[in-house]
Amino acid sequence: MDLLRICDTTLRDGEQAAGVAFTAEEKLEIAKSLAACGVEQAEAGIPAMGEEERETIRRIVSLGLPIRWIAWNRARRSDIDASLSADVDWAHIALPVSSIQMKAKLGAGPSEVMELGKAAAGYALEKGLDVSIGFEDASRADLSFLHELIDAFRREGIGRFRYADTLSVHHPGDLHARISELLAGCPPDIELEIHCHNDFGLATANTLAAIQAGAKWASTTVLGIGERAGNAPLEEVVMAWKHLYNGTCAVRTERMKPLAELVARAAGREISETRPLLGRLAFAHESGVHVDGLLKDRRTYQTFDPALLGMNHEILLGKHSGRSSVRQALLKEGFEVSEGIIPSLLKRLRQTAGERKQPVAGSELKQWAIEEQTQQR
Repeated sequence: MDLLRICDTTLRDGEQAAGVAFTAEEKLEIAKSLAACGVEQAEAGIPAMGEEERETIRRIVSLGLPIRWIAWNRARRSDIDASLSADVDWAHIALPVSSIQMKAKLGAGPSEVMELGKAAAGYALEKGLDVSIGFEDASRADLSFLHELIDAFRREGIGRFRYADTLSVHHPGDLHARISELLAGCPPDIELEIHCHNDFGLATANTLAAIQAGAKWASTTVLGIGERAGNAPLEEVVMAWKHLYNGTCAVRTERMKPLAELVARAAGREISETRPLLGRLAFAHESGVHVDGLLKDRRTYQTFDPALLGMNHEILLGKHSGRSSVRQALLKEGFEVSEGIIPSLLKRLRQTAGERKQPVAGSELKQWAIEEQTQQR
């Protein structure tokens, strides 16, 4: 399976999430953590926002991290000049490509948008920047127009393009077919990046469908933060590509947990306990059947070792626990339990957990066991 390449946009699209505002120092720390994670390329921000943003981007670039930084631009010379002053070596130029957005945002038609994009791209190339072209609202654009744009920009020397499902209107089957059809008419040296939003909870699935169809790059954000319902989460895309598609990716999965915790703190958001892969309870088990199976062979209820994410299995003591859970919890507490008291401990555990509507700590279970054994003497 082909290599999955990541262009993370946590510092750009992620910060565009409602209520999120990273400080310059937080951006620097996130940048360091993205590089430590092995992310190949990332958007550092939008230089046209102002001098404060440009100064932060310059500080990020000056760190000399093993990651390529890209700046987001509109198709304007002034935006390109702002990117040049921010010291990045990649400029991403976004173009609205659906009839709705072309008319509403630019009051222009296809030919005018193409010329606008070519002028901005030519200027950026002339100034020594590497360029990628973004097709905003590509999912609602005419496919033949996308082909025309790719052909035109390729003649200008550009081979990297971003297909944005800006309003999350694709489902995986639809997107796979569309990307396949788009790439079927492209030379093999064209590199397509897929950028999905998560309005219907399909950003990860859509991203993977596009990669399977031939896109080379996945645009992601840590924890999926971003506009409206967010973007494709870095951790989900990477782990699914590796373990469900048997693909390869340079991202160091054991570094994703601290990266996610850093981004969550900076964004002022909690990582949900049951969040896939990185939530505290993502590898927690209470059911007696599950725990018994895991203790005998972890493959019964795991598709990969949580240690790959710096995580561990957690056995919770609750209403659905069984004998194996009680026995294992007491062993973990360093207590050799008499088999004869396990039924009464289990009954008390289930009753208490049901009344409290939360798990019981192993230390409390140990105290119960001590009391029971003392009474039997």
